[in-house]
Amino acid sequence: MKKKKEKSRPYHKDFGIFSNVIYAFKGMFDYSKMFYLLIPIGIICYPMMQYFWTFMSKLIIDLVTSEGSIEDLLWLIAIFLIIQLIITILNSLYHREIWWRYIGARICLISQKNRKVMTINFQHLENSDVLDCYQKAGNACGGNYNGVEGMMRFSVEFLNSLAVVTVGILILGTMNIVVVLIMTAICLMSFFINNRTGKILKARVWDPLAPWWRKNNYMRFVTTSFDSAKDIRMFGLAGFLTEKIKALKEERVQAQKANAKAWLIVSWLNNLLFAVSLAAVYGYLIYMTVNGEMTIGSFTLYLGASTAFYNYISQLLRNITSMLECSREADDFRSFMEFEKDEHDAGDEVPNCDSFEFEFKNVSFKYPKSESYALKNLSIKLKAGQRLAVVGLNGAGKSTFIKLLLRLYEPTEGEILLNGVNIKKYSRTSYYKIFSPVFQEVELFAFPLAENVSMNTPEQTDVSKSENCLIKAGFKDKLKEFPKGSATEILKVIHDDGTDLSGGEKQKLALARALYKDAPVVVLDEPTAALDALAESSLYNDFDKLIGGKTAVYISHRLSSTQFCDNVAMFKDGALVEYGTHKSLMAQNGLYAEMFKIQAQYYVDSKGKEAVTDE
Repeated sequence: MKKKKEKSRPYHKDFGIFSNVIYAFKGMFDYSKMFYLLIPIGIICYPMMQYFWTFMSKLIIDLVTSEGSIEDLLWLIAIFLIIQLIITILNSLYHREIWWRYIGARICLISQKNRKVMTINFQHLENSDVLDCYQKAGNACGGNYNGVEGMMRFSVEFLNSLAVVTVGILILGTMNIVVVLIMTAICLMSFFINNRTGKILKARVWDPLAPWWRKNNYMRFVTTSFDSAKDIRMFGLAGFLTEKIKALKEERVQAQKANAKAWLIVSWLNNLLFAVSLAAVYGYLIYMTVNGEMTIGSFTLYLGASTAFYNYISQLLRNITSMLECSREADDFRSFMEFEKDEHDAGDEVPNCDSFEFEFKNVSFKYPKSESYALKNLSIKLKAGQRLAVVGLNGAGKSTFIKLLLRLYEPTEGEILLNGVNIKKYSRTSYYKIFSPVFQEVELFAFPLAENVSMNTPEQTDVSKSENCLIKAGFKDKLKEFPKGSATEILKVIHDDGTDLSGGEKQKLALARALYKDAPVVVLDEPTAALDALAESSLYNDFDKLIGGKTAVYISHRLSSTQFCDNVAMFKDGALVEYGTHKSLMAQNGLYAEMFKIQAQYYVDSKGKEAVTDE
């Protein structure tokens, strides 16, 4: 059973409630030192607020029944009013200052989670087990009373309830310790029922919903995304997607029903136990008072103290139940935060060099849970200043090769060398700096245009350089259309006056990013897939002139980039099947030559002039 559970949650760790309590308090204190003051105030105020007036009632009743003086009564009331005023001020300060600090501490942990998902090994983002782990981590910090924030709140409430219960034991212990033990035993029964129910429901109802959350997030995105809006309308997908969403929501409704049904039964049992406990206390107090063994003032004190004691020992145990539930969710959060150490900056700095040479030595790669290799036994060199064209049909392994070169993936077998040194020796942050990549899917960010080029903060953005790079990338005419120039906001997500870009404009922006970064190695991963063959060929030629003597890798399933490159690497089914110059590969009359001849007809302009040749 344990092995089956570990297999279904391979990245999950059980840290335990005590470890999670420490983790919660550390998160609180890291966020605000005021917690050091507020928590003791709460521990003092809670029992005072619960027992103060029961003591006052006892003393006043005893004073009146013993025919005490009016002066003594007035002094007693005055002292109690002063104490009550102090308690009220402290209690008000406590509640006003603590609630928002819990939220702030949770937001800090969310920020850590978000940074984690942006820095973990890229290939993990294609692993469904990691995505489920991330989803549950997100659920664990998605509300005020669950997961990590719930752990903070319930841990502090536990201390407050413990203070009330401790004072209650001291008071009721003078009455009859047996009654206290009976009440405690009844509360413990309620606690075990609640805890067992919460544990079962998490395992059987909520944990299996992790994939549901991913599906729900996807459906919410796809139905509201501007990118998919055209297809939804043109193909009439609204009804189809609505039915998909209904079926998805029904799964959640059934889970909620199962959860509600279980807790309804538990609430009936808890109310029954509470009634039994109060009946026992009332019976004992009435018996003692009728037989003259207890004064009316003591009756009032013990009755009020008994109610408060039962309520707070129940609250204490409910806090423990809630802490255990939140602890299980905190396990989810911490499992994601700790499943892979943040080694983004671990390793040596890539040394400053005049040239960079890369070598793949018997490199193979397979995706998580995949039985077959996406790339198998690849050996290839990329020399400094060389232009390498990587070609092949879709699924040939071209993008996998590039992701390995960029160190977005780590080889399953073999090694990749940079100037003779395994790239694993260098920190990812340092290694990434030597590349200027242009990907097929160009991501726009809700930043001003200049920052979308620099991919940096406003303070570290050279606006003039950004504009110059945009002009070089062919964005000049579009830039002139913007009244604010490079200060124009991109996208309407944050700014109502933001602007979106067409596919071709996005590609030019991506080229401007590569020029701005000015790294020694340029990688173009099919950024021109949306262009026709002639436009693609023209863009590659123009961009090649802009990058000068830098090392460059051009990837395409079309062959517009091959003639000006030093060498061509032809991939098929995850293997390098042909390698050489364009001329030598044409002479071989193999797969590359066949593909080139098929595509050659597309590289002729409207005047009949060839854009590329097979010379």
